[in-house]
Amino acid sequence: MKIDRQIGILSVLLQKDAVTAPYLADLFEVSRRTINRDIEDLCRAGIPIMTRQGVNGGISIIENYKLDKTLFTNAEMQDILAGLRSLDSVNHTNRYGKLMEKLSAGSSDFMVGNQSVLIDLSSWNKDSLAPKIESIRTAIDTCRELEFVYYSPKAESVRRIEPYYLIFRWTNWYVWGWCKKREDFRMFKLNRMENVKITEREFMKRQVPIPDLSNERIFPGGIKVKALFEPECKWRLVEEFGSGSFKEQEDGRLLFQADYTDKENLVTWLLTFREKAELLEPKEIRAEIKESVEKMKRKYENLSQEGRN
Repeated sequence: MKIDRQIGILSVLLQKDAVTAPYLADLFEVSRRTINRDIEDLCRAGIPIMTRQGVNGGISIIENYKLDKTLFTNAEMQDILAGLRSLDSVNHTNRYGKLMEKLSAGSSDFMVGNQSVLIDLSSWNKDSLAPKIESIRTAIDTCRELEFVYYSPKAESVRRIEPYYLIFRWTNWYVWGWCKKREDFRMFKLNRMENVKITEREFMKRQVPIPDLSNERIFPGGIKVKALFEPECKWRLVEEFGSGSFKEQEDGRLLFQADYTDKENLVTWLLTFREKAELLEPKEIRAEIKESVEKMKRKYENLSQEGRN
């Protein structure tokens, strides 16, 4: 992808006194015209790149800039490479690994070995997720609309969007774009998207607001939860909400208190603990859970009676 190649070009220029456009074109397997455009983009980004014609000419970063203001420290480059490697875990290719191999040939020590950060962004849905990510990235790069079936808690619908950002947050992947149906920016969870298609409809880029990804914005809370859990549930409460989310009682049970954002998710979550959790508040949700449990009990009793008959 374009940004990956430009990071690679910048890394080469930081490591070598000067290189030629044909050298870069061969290294990154693109045309000289593409390399020239990349160099122009880097210059516009504020990188002081200079070109010289002739036998001893080439492309280089101004020497004083390299000596006095090295762009990436050792630790920063390690973080960049860890991020690039994590992208290979998503699409199950070695695209970014090959990029790092190209950059490491005969270059500085931060390109090889000594990797202390390993990131794996793959998921249980990796077989269906990787093609969606590739399609979305292509649509973003080519400014073409996406169409897909979306499954939300309220309904199933066909959506068409102008995609702008791929986002990894809360252990899931999302796409942020302009929804044609809602006429506003929306975020869609990739695991709820099916039949993702890149359409032939191109779009002019809008002024795109960066999505507010704060937990308070996406998960506004509003449901004050108080519940009791058996002691053996402690590991889950620590893992999912932190050790400060509960207080141990004299009888060993755990008094849990937190803000929850969605009633259905709350009920579903509590039921995963089966008899080891008891909701105390809100009382109206406690009553709903009691009613649901009674209905479930009747269903299982009816099934048992049918089996005996």
